[in-house]
Amino acid sequence: MRMLLAGLALFFAFATAAQADGHIVVKQSNHSVAKTLDRLAEILKSKGATVFARVDHAAGAKKIGTDMKPTQLLIFGNPKLGTPLMQAERKIGLDLPMKALAWEDDAGKVWLAYGAPADLKTRYQVSGQDKVFGKMTGVLGKLTDAAIKAE
Repeated sequence: MRMLLAGLALFFAFATAAQADGHIVVKQSNHSVAKTLDRLAEILKSKGATVFARVDHAAGAKKIGTDMKPTQLLIFGNPKLGTPLMQAERKIGLDLPMKALAWEDDAGKVWLAYGAPADLKTRYQVSGQDKVFGKMTGVLGKLTDAAIKAE
């Protein structure tokens, strides 16, 4: 019984680290914030995606005289995936292009998070685009895994 409880505790601890809730996927990175997003941007570009912008929130905090641990946002997309979704429901453009946030926590661990595509489907009540959402989910999972893995 103890082993079962210990196994369940480990499962739920891992599940919590891999996906904080049904809306946001969170993964621990083996790299700094900057390197995590450098790697993700390079991988995205190599797969034909466009990187639109990078926002350094810590630099913004510094401008107002406040300290913030490293925190950066990458904005990216692929019209092959985003266009059909926007044709189905224009309001989904509020959440497209996609975004990935990398940050360092108080313990010095680096995390990478992005919105779960399934959440977009539900939030905007998009029907008939299951293949696109499935592809987005798979691609984001693989590309972010590659960005965070140890070299």
